[in-house]
Amino acid sequence: MFQGPFAASIIKRAKEKHLIDIQYINIRDFATDRYHSVDDHPYGGGTGMILRVDVVDRAIQRAKSKAATRERVILLDPQGIPFTQHQARKLSTFDHVILLCGHYEGIDERIRSLVDEEISIGDYVLTGGEIPAMVIVDSITRLIPGVLPKAEATLYESFENDILECPQYTRPEIYKNERVPTVLTSGNHAKITAWQKNEACVRTKKRRPDLLK
Repeated sequence: MFQGPFAASIIKRAKEKHLIDIQYINIRDFATDRYHSVDDHPYGGGTGMILRVDVVDRAIQRAKSKAATRERVILLDPQGIPFTQHQARKLSTFDHVILLCGHYEGIDERIRSLVDEEISIGDYVLTGGEIPAMVIVDSITRLIPGVLPKAEATLYESFENDILECPQYTRPEIYKNERVPTVLTSGNHAKITAWQKNEACVRTKKRRPDLLK
């Protein structure tokens, strides 16, 4: 599942520059029975299968790095804290991040004691944590110094400083009777900056008022 997204674009270039290293761990390798079982029926009854704490624990211990001075173990789970740009920037400063992908019906509750935090990418349920893992890897990779040609560009994106990015335009200047705002073609950088700040606030108030403090 990971090969396509991690073999293209920004993540591919970051790997080629040795700015990031992505490793995959199959928790089935840490099962002890002949069937390599990683899940079992829930105590007390219920539908679906539950990931076993003993198998997951062994996988996490193998994944941990003795060389990392700053390491974070994260469970990807719909019950976790909603993922934000602020968290992405924080995680981009760690030496080693371990992403545990939940799956099946759920996890043994004791697994939560093995991780540092739990993250969700939205209030909905997915088949597993693989897609959330891709989202998180992509979002933090682009914040690592050296990954983007112009790192300062990330400082003016949506959700930085709890505000959305201002509207942007390019050629043609006029398209189907819609014209690019005159201030953007004026050459007056002070006015352009003021316009951008104001439009960012207007857009945030209209689309995401919850972000405004």
